[in-house]
Amino acid sequence: MVMQSGTEKIRHTLKKPEILRRKKLIKELFLNGSSFFLHPYKFFYIPNSESVNNQVLFSVSKKHFRQAIKRNLIKRRMKEAYRLHKNELTIDKNNIYYSIAIVYISKLILPYQEMELGLIKALHRLNKVEEK
Repeated sequence: MVMQSGTEKIRHTLKKPEILRRKKLIKELFLNGSSFFLHPYKFFYIPNSESVNNQVLFSVSKKHFRQAIKRNLIKRRMKEAYRLHKNELTIDKNNIYYSIAIVYISKLILPYQEMELGLIKALHRLNKVEEK
C-alpha cells in the first residue's frame, strides 16, 4: 500500500491467487461449507487455513442463461463489484481466510448498481458471520 499525504491508498485488484480454482477446495466448499441467500446471490463460505488471502469463485447458472455472452456479462459485473468492495471483508484476528463461492441465482440480468448493492450487503453479512 502506498502512503499519500497521510492517507492510505487502497489498491482495487483481483489477482490470480484470489480466484478459487482447486477442485478439492471447491468440492469441500459446496459439501461442508455454510451458506446464506441474499438476492440476487447465494453465498457459500468455509474457512481456508491453506490460503494467505480470501479466495472467491463466481458462478452463473447455465440453466437460466443459455447464452455464454449473458453468463459472461453477469460474471464480469460480479467480479467488478467484488473487486471494488472486497476490502470490506475484514480479516479475522487469527488470520483465518475464507473460500467463498458467489452464485448468481436471479433469472433476470439486473443492472450493475443492483448487483453491486446486493454484493455489498452480502459482504457485510459475511463480516457479521465471521465475528461470531
